[in-house]
Amino acid sequence: MRIPKRTSQRGTVAIIAAIALPILIGFAGLALDGGRLYLHKTELQNAADACALAASRELTCDPAAGPCAASFLLNAENSGLTVGQRNFLDFQGTAVGNAQLSASDITFSTTYAPASSYLSRAAGADPASKYVMCTTHQSGILPWFMEVLGVGGQSVAASAVATLSRAATNCAIPIGLCKIPGPSSDPFAGLTVGQWVTSKLSSSATGSFDWVDFTPPGGGASELADLLKGTGVCSVPAPPVQVGEQGNITSLDTAWNTRFGLYKGSDSIATAAPDFTGYAYTPTNWPAKFNAYSGSSGSEPNFQTARTQHKAWQGNASTGGTVNMGGVTVATSAQLTTSGADRRLVTAPVVDCAAWAGGSSSQQVPILGYACVLMLAPMGKSDPETYLEYLGKSTDLTSPCASSGSVGGPAAEGPLVPALVQ
Repeated sequence: MRIPKRTSQRGTVAIIAAIALPILIGFAGLALDGGRLYLHKTELQNAADACALAASRELTCDPAAGPCAASFLLNAENSGLTVGQRNFLDFQGTAVGNAQLSASDITFSTTYAPASSYLSRAAGADPASKYVMCTTHQSGILPWFMEVLGVGGQSVAASAVATLSRAATNCAIPIGLCKIPGPSSDPFAGLTVGQWVTSKLSSSATGSFDWVDFTPPGGGASELADLLKGTGVCSVPAPPVQVGEQGNITSLDTAWNTRFGLYKGSDSIATAAPDFTGYAYTPTNWPAKFNAYSGSSGSEPNFQTARTQHKAWQGNASTGGTVNMGGVTVATSAQLTTSGADRRLVTAPVVDCAAWAGGSSSQQVPILGYACVLMLAPMGKSDPETYLEYLGKSTDLTSPCASSGSVGGPAAEGPLVPALVQ
């Protein structure tokens, strides 16, 4: 009996493999090439988000104060390009460049509108724009597997829109800035940006600011000291919440001075962060008593310059101060560089101090608003006066206090911060 040969079945596996191979390649392409395109999309989105947030921070012109200069758009464009191009693509192996994000990809609008309404600076965008859109894109992405099936280079794009929005978190120090007496209901009426306001922090509420207790009738010196050494009172409610007067608490000078890098007792740079600079401003070294934040006074560096250079506190002799140096450690410039934070540009509630001076039985008054102020100098127990510099409402578009906080809702009272809206 003869066994039949199987030569007629040879090559069957090859045929099946040939038929199945394109299908397998297709599945591999969908998984790997599709995943790669998704990764490119995610990386481009990161760059677009970063660009929009950085650019929106520069859209601070207030049209109510007069025509907006073209420099607002130029600054926003440059900021968006600089920050956006710090991102990377293709598994973080290639830096974002002009091919993925250029000036024409940064467009502006005065309102939150459809994408077609946005114009680039070169195309005539309005300098008073409040919204910025960044679009990133990449073309010619060759697939790893699908190219075998005739699929060519692919394109991916991403976009983001950002604007300035009020922050949910408004961390205020326990100092009440006094409303200037008068009939106006505007708590900021009569105050000028750059103006120095003064107080003796006395129990009679003389001067222009006073200690306040955010949790009346509780509180006390230890609570206020912790607020000064910490972040302050965060997420404070919108006006007109009631606060109470603390009067003259001389023991708070130690806590106040930590923000200038002066430490005494158990306080240290590890437990109470200083500002980036401890350089102080008093009538002695800044006689004009105006705009120490960005102005000029002989050879004295203003606050912005001192902060950039991380200048340490210069001492009582230079400022005419009366800080008791017994047991005090002064943070060095190197320590301010490595451990400094935004500690002297602070938010303070505005209150009607006349109600305190009038002997209110409850010793409580409502918060009328929030101001951005600069803490000018360390506090000495025998100082005749203590100064703050008024820098506008904390929600002003140009407020230097608008640099921190998470985005809040329509009723938020925090400073303006960049926020993604799309």
